Amino acid sequence: MAEAADFQGTGPSPARRRPRRTLALLAGAPLLAALVQLPAATSAHAVPPSRAASGGGQVAVAIDSLSPAIPTDGDTVTVSGTVTNNGKRTVTDAEVDLHVGPRHDTRSALDTVSRNSDDLDGSLGAEVGDKYAEKFSELTPGVAEHFNISVPVDELDLGKDGAYELAVSLTGRTSTQSWERVLGVQRTFLPWQPDEAGTKAKTTYLWPLVSTTHMTAETDSTEQQTPFFRNEDLAEEISPGGRLNQMVALGRDLDVTWVIDPDLLASVDAMTRSYQVRGEDGTTIAGSHQAVAKQWLAELQDAVADKEVVALPFADPDLASLAHNGTDITGSLSRLKDATDVVTNTVETILHVTPVTDFAWPVEGAVDPSIVKVATSAGADKVIARSDSLEEIGGLSYTPSAARPIGGGTTAVVADARLSTAFRGDLTNASSSTLAVQHFLAQSLTLGLQTGKQRSIVVAPQRMPTGSQARAMAEALAALRDGTWSESQDLTDAAAAKPDPDATTTVPPASAYPSSLRKQELPRSAFEQMARTQGKLDKFRVILSDESRVMTPFGLSMNREMSTSWRGRASQAASFRTDVERYLDGLAGQVRLIDKSETKLSGRSATIPVTVQNNLVQGVDRLVLRLTSTNPTRLKIGGAVYQEQPVAVSGGHSQSVKFTTSANANGRATVIAQLFTEDGQPYGAPVTFDVKVTEITATVMLVIGGGALLLVLAGFRMYTQRKRAAARRDEGDGPGATDGAADGPGSPGDPKDPEDRSGESGADSPARAHEQPGDPAPDTAAESTGPSGAGERVDR
Repeated sequence: MAEAADFQGTGPSPARRRPRRTLALLAGAPLLAALVQLPAATSAHAVPPSRAASGGGQVAVAIDSLSPAIPTDGDTVTVSGTVTNNGKRTVTDAEVDLHVGPRHDTRSALDTVSRNSDDLDGSLGAEVGDKYAEKFSELTPGVAEHFNISVPVDELDLGKDGAYELAVSLTGRTSTQSWERVLGVQRTFLPWQPDEAGTKAKTTYLWPLVSTTHMTAETDSTEQQTPFFRNEDLAEEISPGGRLNQMVALGRDLDVTWVIDPDLLASVDAMTRSYQVRGEDGTTIAGSHQAVAKQWLAELQDAVADKEVVALPFADPDLASLAHNGTDITGSLSRLKDATDVVTNTVETILHVTPVTDFAWPVEGAVDPSIVKVATSAGADKVIARSDSLEEIGGLSYTPSAARPIGGGTTAVVADARLSTAFRGDLTNASSSTLAVQHFLAQSLTLGLQTGKQRSIVVAPQRMPTGSQARAMAEALAALRDGTWSESQDLTDAAAAKPDPDATTTVPPASAYPSSLRKQELPRSAFEQMARTQGKLDKFRVILSDESRVMTPFGLSMNREMSTSWRGRASQAASFRTDVERYLDGLAGQVRLIDKSETKLSGRSATIPVTVQNNLVQGVDRLVLRLTSTNPTRLKIGGAVYQEQPVAVSGGHSQSVKFTTSANANGRATVIAQLFTEDGQPYGAPVTFDVKVTEITATVMLVIGGGALLLVLAGFRMYTQRKRAAARRDEGDGPGATDGAADGPGSPGDPKDPEDRSGESGADSPARAHEQPGDPAPDTAAESTGPSGAGERVDR
């Protein structure tokens, strides 16, 4: 962003007044072409500026290195690179020349040069001289030729302090255009301030260690709860040559403020022990990068030992998404608070340093009132904004200090947009990296020359620089450290610096928030799903005997669902949220009621068992099982419509709970079994089954009564038979008895006389002949051992 009024220079430098090599050929070429009636040459300057840094003419000129990046008196400036013939015809009499252009006094002028760095139509400036040119007899199509030009800085005739335009051109001829002309050019900058500045700008450069989400909510059932990773991407990032490995290696020697996501630390720390990796096909393999994780953490601990460490909330929540789409969803702001509360303990435990936790960093430093409100809701009182969001509206001719009071005790730390975005894009090739470094240094110097006021400048680059971007950033910071106009400063000091009274302090309205950023936000539906998952988690936790085994992994995963890293990856974000919720449902479903089939109930009362199964490794309690009758006029539970009983089940076990029921009528009655938490919330799915009630009927009662009557009659008969037998014995002892009866062994008075017993049996035989099969036999039936009729007597 250009300031309202850039600092103006005072005239051309001596370099612009020195003799120049005649370049009239460039201007006269079209006229010459017309005179000899050659086909109209398509001037290379017609190529769109978008081809800058890739060669705007037939020959692409690439500046691969410029050393030193900031020269001083007595230095020799070396420019090296390549020239590549991208045309179809060979270029002859090719010559690479170095030119020193004007000193640019404004930051917007530097932007213009960078946008048109390969434009053939622009001014090239004074040629350094033929003795420093490098010549090629010909350039074959498609072949890159290397050049290397070294010039003593005294030969460059640099004058006043400032950023000078430096151009490398390639002139030559082709078979169709035999005159000498410029076929390719590349421009960059040469910062020049050989003497110490009277007032140095204090520069804070944020060095971010942030990654995407790597861990899932899933753990195994062991005591150690082995974590699961979504893939091995993190292992690649921290391995030698990986992005995060380079960030640590480069940052350790730089004067920077480290900005770290605690989730990254927790994830790498988890990798130092046993962990599992979930494959795309759902299978898991054991992780094997423990040594790499330990080494990376050790190097990071060493790198930050004496540096300022600013810790973001856990998993780097997307503050703008939350502010715009989530604040009215229950629990969203509390998750941000949770993400902040775990920061200090995580960082101190792993890095052994105490982090600064009162900074919030919205995406791209874009702010509006709602973002500021959310950013400070969890305890932060400083918001890292950017100057293309919090724009200057007061017409300042210079860039003010970063700190701005924006009300409510909140300080906006406004990072410089130009410096913060200097290392975007593809910097994998040496030329693009060199151009980015020199542009950054030129912007920094020009900013420093704007005014004699002491200022604090903050640079907040992209959150996740690539390895090539990180290398370019480190190269620029190393050169800046050797410069004369800037000195490093921690972010905390920059935030505490005295604000410029003329700097804007007005936070832009929500309507000014960039639409490109708004399109990447987490939608409202994402926060609704988070709230739904949180509700399930809260219900699940209350029944657990050790809730930390669930709350810790799921709580951290809920924070990860709000991560800024999901921007631009909507489908992956939705998949992660769904996986978390699905896994939680699976765990909660391990505590359930066992299905029951129809139960038959005979009689007016019975006991019905209901089984609760717990397949978790830990016990559950604080559950209540309720059994409800849907037809209490037919079947009651415990004498009422429903009955409740507390439930506690050990891990890996089942528990049967018995309910007493009473029936009032025949038929089916539907019964519902449902688990509840102690606070009355339903837990899990209900189990519904039928109870078939069978009452005791009149016919059944008649059969039972008839059986009882037969038993009574049989007993009475036994009684009368014994009484008659006793009477006959008494009668045999009287005066009418015969002699034989009185003295013989068959006398009725002798119970051992078999004949008498046989006669008694014979006397009873008429009665027995009328007995029905199945009637109970009298107790004496076993005594009928003599011949039928022997000694028979008939007693009427």
